[in-house]
Amino acid sequence: MFVQQLEPVADSLALSALVAALPLATVLILLGGVRMRAHLAGLTGLAVAVLVGWFAFAMPLGQTLSAGAQGVLFGLFPIMWIVVNALWVYRMTVRTQHFDILRRSFGRLSDDPRIQALVIAFCFGALLEALAGFGAPVAICSVMLVALGFDPVKAAVVSLVANTAPVAFGAMGTPVVTLAQVTGLPLDTVASVVGRQTPLLALIVPLVLIGLVDGRRGLRETWVPALACGVAFAVAQFAAANYLSAQLADIAAALAGAAALVAVPSARRPAAEPVRAAVLTGVRSEDLDRDDPRPEVVRAYAPYALIVVIFSVAQIPPVKELLAKATQVFDWPFLDVANPDGERVGANVFTLPLVGTGGTLVLLAGLITAVVLGVRARDAAREWAATVRELRYAILTVTSVLALAYVMNLSGQAATIGHFVAAAGAGLAFLSPILGWFGVAVSGSDTSANALFGALQVTAAHQSGLAPELLAAANSSGGVLGKMISPQNLTIACAAVGLAGKEGDVLRKVLPWSLGLLLVMCLIVVGQSTAVLGWMLP
Repeated sequence: MFVQQLEPVADSLALSALVAALPLATVLILLGGVRMRAHLAGLTGLAVAVLVGWFAFAMPLGQTLSAGAQGVLFGLFPIMWIVVNALWVYRMTVRTQHFDILRRSFGRLSDDPRIQALVIAFCFGALLEALAGFGAPVAICSVMLVALGFDPVKAAVVSLVANTAPVAFGAMGTPVVTLAQVTGLPLDTVASVVGRQTPLLALIVPLVLIGLVDGRRGLRETWVPALACGVAFAVAQFAAANYLSAQLADIAAALAGAAALVAVPSARRPAAEPVRAAVLTGVRSEDLDRDDPRPEVVRAYAPYALIVVIFSVAQIPPVKELLAKATQVFDWPFLDVANPDGERVGANVFTLPLVGTGGTLVLLAGLITAVVLGVRARDAAREWAATVRELRYAILTVTSVLALAYVMNLSGQAATIGHFVAAAGAGLAFLSPILGWFGVAVSGSDTSANALFGALQVTAAHQSGLAPELLAAANSSGGVLGKMISPQNLTIACAAVGLAGKEGDVLRKVLPWSLGLLLVMCLIVVGQSTAVLGWMLP
């Protein structure tokens, strides 16, 4: 049995924490300073983590490599298994041109560009984040807004800022699932606390988007539908995360937000021509005026309806119990680790949910989608293979980062850093979201940031007397605000609207909003760590 040590370097916690931080520092410097490709930075950081775990923390090489292998498997299944199948569903809608029908349907909901920004960037973007994540919402929504006549820079900025509130529950809950796995906290608990933080952002973001699109005039004329959209989104996300399923949180929120927006009479009122002339300064796509047959519109919405139905059915207790029977639980080979107190850690046992996991449910929805959209089996298989190829670098990045996280967690590196960071005491509640924000800003992924810093946040919380689920959730909730400034997302947004090389211009426009909303989240977490907002926690 390998017993983790907190002060293996010269019996000094500070020096040990400094050495333990080398893998994280390597990844962050290579990504942010050297601008190395994310998958290469992740692999390099993994190599450093293995060496530090082996030499500095005295973890046997076999166990160190076994810990990394467990991280790789978790990265592949269930994490990337969800992402691949979700993006596959989207690709099939593009192949059959039903995605274009969906785009035209959204364009006809309202001719007011401010309302269109909310429908597409906030509501539909949240739905795409729920299904795929990893930059897909920003790319797709930016293109749709440009097709409606938005200036490319404004379209990119609006899509980036909108991609905040849903991120923590994106890709069928992947970030919170990862956070629960690396921290050892129950998924329901983590999702519940995140579901009491990010909905507060949802109240603000629609108003911010209206301001970005049309300034003070937009806020003065359309604050009612924007607020209705934000409140409905927030309530649905809170309810789903706390009482239904983390995987359904963003889907429920997106649908509720869109429904509330459409229900407000002022949202359907035609926009004044001066507003359209001021906002729509780009070139409008000619195909927006085409009428689509009602059956084809229904088929365009069908894939998303199928996912909602299948995930809802999977939450029915008898069905959930039946799916759980297919879960495989086994001792992870070549791994026998105890924490500094001599207690065996949970990672010695690995849980593999084969059927009940989100990726398998999305796969089922995808198979039915292929039938509904008329995609032949051979073409559907080709699209799935093409999806894997498209995501090959993302798969390599996620698996390497999770392998790094598992090595750091199991060798004791994360625990050592956590004990050292805990010296911040009460100030840790304010710093916790900033750590998540920094991780996402560099890596471009809330999942990766949770894998990197989740265990560290929990360890620091235990040492400082704060609630571990609060700081773990704060890592994810603060992280969502780093997404809009991450080089990965900036590049995706600019490439989608033909602004390659203009990432710096877009960054300058979104950075103030990222920092301002981060400050709001920091204050929320500080309040929740005290009696002021402590009543909000479960």
